[in-house]
Amino acid sequence: MILVRAIVRPEKKDELLSELSAAGFHAATVVDVVGRGKQMGIKVGDVVYDEIPKSLIMMAIPAVGKDEIVSIIIKYAKSSGEGSFGDGKIFISPLDEAYTVSTGATGL
Repeated sequence: MILVRAIVRPEKKDELLSELSAAGFHAATVVDVVGRGKQMGIKVGDVVYDEIPKSLIMMAIPAVGKDEIVSIIIKYAKSSGEGSFGDGKIFISPLDEAYTVSTGATGL
């Protein structure tokens, strides 16, 4: 199992979740977050906005689905054909255990 964490533009969240679900990746946790990347925020005139709104999508999936889910996120989270600064990041981590609270069952 792996844990996929994708930080994406908020306006891309709904379409991305729909495409992930259509591909069989239904379970997701979504959190509205703020942050900044390499660009260190956005400067508008003399004002610097260094806390940019983003959406964090977390999904626990079987490891065999990694390439497919990464491909879907990259395709649908881009703001344009070539992509641009601020489109987000994807983090993949091993997931040792998962439990269902209601039953105590292990696994996904």
